[in-house]
Amino acid sequence: MKVSNGEWRERLIDKMPADLAKEIDIFETEITLKKQGKIDDKIFAETRLRRGAYGQRYDNGHRHDGKTERVLDFPAAGLTKGPNTMWDAPGMLRIKVPFGGMNADRLEVMADLAEEYSDGIGHVTTRQDFQLHYIHIEDTPDIMRRLAVVGMTSREACGNSVRNVTACPLAGVCRTQSFDVTGYADALMKFLLGHPDTMEFGRKFKPAFSGCRDEACGLVKMHDIGYVAVTREVDGKTERGFEVYIGGGLGAVPYQAKVLYDFMPVEEMLPVAQAVSRVYGRLGEKKNRQHARIKFLIKKLGLDEFKRLVEEERKILPYDERWTGLLVDVDRFEEDALKPAGVVQLSATLPEGYRAWFQTNVYKQRQAGYNVVTVTLPLGDITATQLRKLADIARQYVKETVRTTVEQNIVLRWVSDDDLIAVYNELKSVKLHAAGAGTVVDLVSCPGTDTCKLGISASRGLAAELRTRKLAQYDTLDPAIRNLRIKVSGCFNSCGQHHVADLGFYGVSRNKDGYTVPHFQVILGGQWSENAGSYGLALGAVPSKNIPTVVDRITERYLADREEDESFQKFTQRIGKATLKTLFEDLVPIPSHDDAPEFYTDWGDAREYTIGDMGVGECAGEVVSPAEFALTAADREVFEAQLLLDKGDYAESVRRAFDAMLRGATGLLHQIRVAAGKDSASIVSAFRTHFFDTEVFFDPFRGGSIAQYFFDANEGVASADSASQETAHQRVEEAQLFLEGCQSCYTRLITQPLVAAPTK
Repeated sequence: MKVSNGEWRERLIDKMPADLAKEIDIFETEITLKKQGKIDDKIFAETRLRRGAYGQRYDNGHRHDGKTERVLDFPAAGLTKGPNTMWDAPGMLRIKVPFGGMNADRLEVMADLAEEYSDGIGHVTTRQDFQLHYIHIEDTPDIMRRLAVVGMTSREACGNSVRNVTACPLAGVCRTQSFDVTGYADALMKFLLGHPDTMEFGRKFKPAFSGCRDEACGLVKMHDIGYVAVTREVDGKTERGFEVYIGGGLGAVPYQAKVLYDFMPVEEMLPVAQAVSRVYGRLGEKKNRQHARIKFLIKKLGLDEFKRLVEEERKILPYDERWTGLLVDVDRFEEDALKPAGVVQLSATLPEGYRAWFQTNVYKQRQAGYNVVTVTLPLGDITATQLRKLADIARQYVKETVRTTVEQNIVLRWVSDDDLIAVYNELKSVKLHAAGAGTVVDLVSCPGTDTCKLGISASRGLAAELRTRKLAQYDTLDPAIRNLRIKVSGCFNSCGQHHVADLGFYGVSRNKDGYTVPHFQVILGGQWSENAGSYGLALGAVPSKNIPTVVDRITERYLADREEDESFQKFTQRIGKATLKTLFEDLVPIPSHDDAPEFYTDWGDAREYTIGDMGVGECAGEVVSPAEFALTAADREVFEAQLLLDKGDYAESVRRAFDAMLRGATGLLHQIRVAAGKDSASIVSAFRTHFFDTEVFFDPFRGGSIAQYFFDANEGVASADSASQETAHQRVEEAQLFLEGCQSCYTRLITQPLVAAPTK
């Protein structure tokens, strides 16, 4: 029941840890002071972000459940449409769920909060968090208090902080694990939460744990720091440890983590994490946010030097009793069953849909007679009613052993064989029985333009459309297609993890006759297994409304040409990206607005597509400007750079990627009628003068710093002959992002003509 502000404080004051209660009181006071204008906007922004409170986009108001479009009724929800500030428009609260651990009480609290403060829906993220959207900032202290009572917090869920510590949702019951990593993930979360040595980070820091190397559940290779459980024999005894990875991350330019230690004893986990934090906090970038992640620091220093600094820091750390104290009872997270083990029932009288569900949503635990049941949540959404039902099931059939997953689902662990049919029927009663977990219909998507301010295209809308189409085909799909993974991001920041999908997409935009058109870049070559073993690259941008056809064509070619049990990733490598790109080249051209107005709207949104406040320009005939030619040529060159990368010609790939950037910059200079000359030094100098120094090249989604990729590439091309595969891969990514910035800048230039800066 929603009560007046302040009443929850009195009700719950004795049910919360004293330090957490005080912290929430302080935040409540800060909100009051901010409303009175006594706290600077910049300071308060970081304050609320560190407590998990985000501003959000509100002008769409759409929620997609994978089948239908759910439009938020703003008046009914008590919301107002107006300037998107934290005061007169709703925001979002992110709630950390370390290692995904939930229980019945937590599920019920989430249900209550979703109903009373949000739109009745909880959202599971790709970092095992919960999010509540359309939250008013004044309500967040009471929400935090109610979360604290069940051991949950939003503290440091956002901002320049240590984010949620993720872990394999099968930890402890996995058939291939070295040991259960749950307790270690919990210890790291408690140790780093609010730690003084993590307060000086220039950007976020994401840890992850995996119980084994080969599966995907932990995805440690795409994290800032990742731990893979390993063991070794010492004097006849089995010793636990971790293979430690450092410097991974997706984002706009993805980096694969590097091995910092082949074997680190578990006792060293916390002090080494502290030493890493100190080095990162001291030496990490602070001014340029786009280069502030730890992956950039390691690139700058080199892995060996970074490791040396960490080990020097480790030597001088003052002893902290928590290094071992937090690990004393690490095995307390070991679980057992509520019900006796049974026998799987597969008779002819099974409920409708059960066989398909059993095949995809039931995982046999390492403990005989028990199972992990995946509850598939379309696009990560779950209603308050469904949350309460899950709480009931968790109490009735298991010992409340529930976890969220990075694929935006929920799992129930320790379900007895005897209870599988009963659990299926219980889930079916609230429409949580969908089959297809971990298949092509189990799409992952970030919020995109539904609620994210950085969203360029409607990732949830596209994901819902693809899911609907694949569900309609599901019974007839070849198993090779069923097992593909599709991931969608609303922009290039990869919150939807498009880089590690079989088929990945991220939102971009293009201009046609003065209109802005939603597009998605097509990503192929990603690897989900082996803890995110490799990253895909973009093949080209396609109008959003043509993406389902792209999916069909690529998958049909895979079926037609695959060799025996060839994986999709190996197929794409063998066929080659040049061939695959020809499959959708005819889908790239944008039809005119008069001929196909539907191309000028995004999935799930009937309004004409725009980015921000950009207006719709007048059509100036069919004349193609030199800038458009240059940008088109630049797209071609960056694709050729990718082909060279695939062939192993890393030096030429780096050079070609830089050439693509030069073409993009030249196109913009043409648009403002600046003749820069043909040599690279002149082009770079003119671009800096007319676009960077003047802040005209200011991408609304990443800021002017995206131009730094161009300047870095200019400096790095001289050493192209010694380029590694990783360097070339990153340069291609950076070139793609720079060209997206050129496209955005060009769109602004044709609607808001610019006079060239005066020559010095």
